[in-house]
Amino acid sequence: MKKFVLKRLLWMIPTVLGVCILTFTIMYFAPGDPASIILGTTATDAQLEELRESMGLNQPYLIRLGSYLSQVFLHFDFGTSYTTGVSVVSELMERLPRTLFLGVLSIVVSVVLGIPIGIYAATHQNKASDYISMTIALLGSAIPGFWFALVLVLIFSYRLNWFPAYGIGGISYWILPIVSNSFMAVGLQARQARSSMLEVIHSDYIVMAKAKGVQQRDVIYKHALPNALIPMITTAGSQFANSLAGGLLVEKIFSIPGVGNYLVNAVNNRDYPVVQGSIIILAISFSIIMLLTDLVMAAVDPNIKSQFAGSSKRKKK
Repeated sequence: MKKFVLKRLLWMIPTVLGVCILTFTIMYFAPGDPASIILGTTATDAQLEELRESMGLNQPYLIRLGSYLSQVFLHFDFGTSYTTGVSVVSELMERLPRTLFLGVLSIVVSVVLGIPIGIYAATHQNKASDYISMTIALLGSAIPGFWFALVLVLIFSYRLNWFPAYGIGGISYWILPIVSNSFMAVGLQARQARSSMLEVIHSDYIVMAKAKGVQQRDVIYKHALPNALIPMITTAGSQFANSLAGGLLVEKIFSIPGVGNYLVNAVNNRDYPVVQGSIIILAISFSIIMLLTDLVMAAVDPNIKSQFAGSSKRKKK
């Protein structure tokens, strides 16, 4: 198992490094002059040239890339914002917990609701309840999260005045963002759970358990569900990452001061250090999420356990 964890940790390094290089390259060739963004339209040519020289903007691409990689990976410094002059790292560390809170609660809601819906649909295959459940799941998979968020705001904030439309505060401020951010994940999780359960339910050992008179509840939750968990865990891990990505627009719609709102504003203002820093932080978060997913998979999947247990025994011999 240690070898498995080490292998996944090592894979994070080229992933984050590749994202960092790609992001820097896009920002380097993107139109716009950082010096003009910082000093504004009233700056003279001499002032602009002096600032470019002091910031190293006149240096070649490879030199600037090497300097940026050293700055990020050796000093964990993403620079300062062009528009506010505040350290990007300090802003991200303040906003990241809100983004993670939104993502974690969204995936919890999707798992708590999606898996039972999928199991219920699988155990009532080709019945009215199955069609109704899958219709709801299909709608959840098809409706864009940002559009659903706007609908929720119009109905529950402006029409009914039940929940706040924007900002952060008590739990009432988080209900609409979490519902809108988890709606698509619920649909995808329900469809995956139904598909996985149907595949397992028709297996020979499940038929044998039913023939021996094992109660339906025990057949589903003690025999079928543990063997159907592996694809559900994979879906949950990928949806967790998607919840963070989808939360970018949700944060903007509900004015949540998280990484997503920070990133969208930076894109609009061409604030390149903020864009680069936000994307790198999100890439690191995604990598950690997928690492945790792989660890859960390794703990559940007997094939992975036996693979690494067998390799360790061979080494001992």
